[in-house]
Amino acid sequence: MTRLSRLLVGAAALLLLTVYAFPLWHVQLVAPQYPEGLGMYIHVNTVRGVTENDLNNINNLNHYIGMQRIEPDAIPELRYMPWIVGALVVGGLAVAVAGRRKPLYAWLGAFFTLGVVGLIDFWRWEYDYGHHLDEATAIIKIPGMSYQPPLIGSKQLLNFTASSWPSLGGIAVGMALLLGAVALWLTLRARRTVGRPVVADAPVATAAARTRDDVPLATSA
Repeated sequence: MTRLSRLLVGAAALLLLTVYAFPLWHVQLVAPQYPEGLGMYIHVNTVRGVTENDLNNINNLNHYIGMQRIEPDAIPELRYMPWIVGALVVGGLAVAVAGRRKPLYAWLGAFFTLGVVGLIDFWRWEYDYGHHLDEATAIIKIPGMSYQPPLIGSKQLLNFTASSWPSLGGIAVGMALLLGAVALWLTLRARRTVGRPVVADAPVATAAARTRDDVPLATSA
């Protein structure tokens, strides 16, 4: 690995620490009766409302359609994610110190795989909450209606507009992955440069040789 690629991997690992201070994702619900919106932040280890009462209000609204309550303590992924991110931080710093290609491949592969798995799990979590409704307790029942918020973007759910976007922590994770990809590119480019055969320049004729070649051969009388 080049010096720059090692620095980039170290910076990527340290950037992941951002998720312990800032939320990964932001989900917001806006409706005529809630023009200021109701929102929740998804952190690496918990889910909380944007304001003190937002999460409770969202759960109360979900009760009308038979959706299960959002209870952070009941979501097992929130117990594992802090340890997974911590392992990525330690692994990235170890790669930066070692400066070897194979550990970089393994770390970046694990980082990318965990990121994809995390997004799929978040989508599955939204699907479970939006589709598995308790018909016995639901006050509002619309046949065939589901209430899954979007993974990224906005979506109309009854009279609510649901929006879901990465928050500061999620953006930091994306930037860390980008830094790791740049470090990989620099490493591969340096490897190709080192492995490229060097073509020697053609020998330059000496001045004496050139002079000798310029002298015409003597002709016999």
